Amino acid sequence: MTNSAHIVVVDDEDGIRETVSEYLAMKGFRVTTADGGEALRGVFEDGAGADVELVLLDISMPGEDGLSLARFLRENHDVAIIMLTAAGDVIDRIVGLEMGADDYLAKPVDLRELLARIKSVLRRFQSEAPDSVSARTQETVQLGACKLDTDAHKLYDAEGGEIPLTAMEFDLLKAFADHPGRVLNRDQLLDLAHNKDWEPFDRSIDIRITRIRRKIERDPSKPQIIKTVRGVGYIFAPDGE
Repeated sequence: MTNSAHIVVVDDEDGIRETVSEYLAMKGFRVTTADGGEALRGVFEDGAGADVELVLLDISMPGEDGLSLARFLRENHDVAIIMLTAAGDVIDRIVGLEMGADDYLAKPVDLRELLARIKSVLRRFQSEAPDSVSARTQETVQLGACKLDTDAHKLYDAEGGEIPLTAMEFDLLKAFADHPGRVLNRDQLLDLAHNKDWEPFDRSIDIRITRIRRKIERDPSKPQIIKTVRGVGYIFAPDGE
């Protein structure tokens, strides 16, 4: 991964927006700034956002808030999302993850930690180069009626339609796919999903698995593919048995 990735910094506070964008530009990233929802949508509508890889998104903004914008991004664009939340505001963090954020960071932001988080998310988000993928046999894993293409980092439904995935969701599905029938606890899942350097709050894995179940389970309230093993963790049953 190189620092030439295109990042959009979305924050209504001029000082934060300018400080963060200047710091990231100094570190070699290409940066676009937006002071709110209208400006962010404009970035993607005028074509300038075609190569955006990550959006740094403040939750608390006047007008359209960051949670609504995270939903818009997840539904319409293949980008990574890091959300900025007020210190100690756990509810916003939980809802942000449910909306599809890949990571979160509390304000006030430490720029060095922000850089480390961005690099970590981009490592997970950026797929292999097309040449290296095409040189290998495509690998797919059956997830009930769905299929996971581990080369293309894509999930497909029974009719072949693509189901949007965040980078973390793919990493978790890949971890399960590589260990069918094995009970995995939360620490093992973080390790297998290459997120050992990230320190989420205790329920973050559970929230992401709940989102995954909504995408692959016939009845998410009675999961048959990714099952809960109470007091231990989760187990992947490829055939839903």
